[in-house]
Amino acid sequence: MTTRHLPLLLRRTYIAPRRAPAGNTRQVTELLDKHASSPPRPLNLSALLSFGRPLTPESLLASVSYTLEEIPKRLATRVRILEALPFIVGTNPYISNILSSYKQSFLWFATYPTPKNLEENAKFAGMLEELVEIHANDIPTMAKGFQECARYLSPDQINEFLDGAIRNRISVRLIAEQHVALSRAFQSSEPRSPCTLGVVNTQTSPAQMVRMCGSFVSELCEATLGSSPSIVIDGFPESTFAYVPVHLEYILTEILKNSFRATVEAHKKKGRETGLPPVMVTLSPPPKADNGGATLSNFYSIRVRDQGGGVPPSHIPKIFSYAFTTAGRNSDSDDAHLHENDSGDGGGPYAAQHVGGIAAIAESAGSGPGQGNLFGEITGKGLQTGLGTIAGLGYGLPMSRLYAKYFGGSLELLTLEGWGSDVFLKLRCLDEAGDSAI
Repeated sequence: MTTRHLPLLLRRTYIAPRRAPAGNTRQVTELLDKHASSPPRPLNLSALLSFGRPLTPESLLASVSYTLEEIPKRLATRVRILEALPFIVGTNPYISNILSSYKQSFLWFATYPTPKNLEENAKFAGMLEELVEIHANDIPTMAKGFQECARYLSPDQINEFLDGAIRNRISVRLIAEQHVALSRAFQSSEPRSPCTLGVVNTQTSPAQMVRMCGSFVSELCEATLGSSPSIVIDGFPESTFAYVPVHLEYILTEILKNSFRATVEAHKKKGRETGLPPVMVTLSPPPKADNGGATLSNFYSIRVRDQGGGVPPSHIPKIFSYAFTTAGRNSDSDDAHLHENDSGDGGGPYAAQHVGGIAAIAESAGSGPGQGNLFGEITGKGLQTGLGTIAGLGYGLPMSRLYAKYFGGSLELLTLEGWGSDVFLKLRCLDEAGDSAI
């Protein structure tokens, strides 16, 4: 399966000079009206998981039917919301191209005939996987567009729009990647793990995830800041719970990046570049069940504690706002926003990863694959979560909180100025998750 099977616009998005977005054809308008007028059903995770319990030809065809029913509704909603942006914002080339690619993807889904057998499903799943990869850099591209349009929208307007856009993106990717994963598992000759139900792992190990993400962040920190703290895991490292591993991977990576950078920078100011205090990660016990097997607690908690000097009071109201970042500037400065003319290209902490993100945007703009991409592995890791690499764009914490809240969890930050910060992550065990408001 190659990208030649998909529309040209979806294979590569070119950034054109600023101009009004093209109008819709009658066919697109009618399809958009039809699907946008039928609100998507709240994503019922139990139903999504049921397609793999057990995985049969019948359940796989039920999954593809669900996918083709629900994704066009969500794409139609986003297209209409993008079209409703102020004219000057909609003509931004980055945002205009996102709108065009969303329309093309919507049209593809809305007109694709529902597969009736396993061979037709295999073809659809391959094309769906390509489509997911093609849209991998939508978030950094959109981030760049809103960064350039900051003067035309209030921070509250930007936050509200991006919250909705990213929640919608999470749901679309979850539905699509679940079906792709189930299709792969069905076609594979390898024995199926009873713990894996598509993209959900019922025995997700937070300790293992912390070690993996910590190793990645440690290498990144060493490469850009010259040193990195260690990680100490305490509490219940043997505990497991049901979750989407790539969601947890993204959240932990962003939290650890902040803790590592704060620890190194705070102690460099004190003239201490060795003997850095560790970042402490405390893991809760697994969700408990009573004697009858009923779950008493639906949530799993993680605390990440650092001695990175804490967050200045002037930054507290902004840390969960999009486009707020201290990367590449003095973290004690009040002027930590990425202003409209500040592309962040200066780099600073995690500059190499930032270059990876800029390269991803440039590639989607037609500059050629991989140009300026110094850390391909890092960019690839970002693509795993479908987010692209967005370091330096200020999206890490707000997106981490969105991912945590998506299934009813939470992410909170408490800080002791001059000492350090604690991040409390509370995640809902997906065995018990009901409908998610998306």
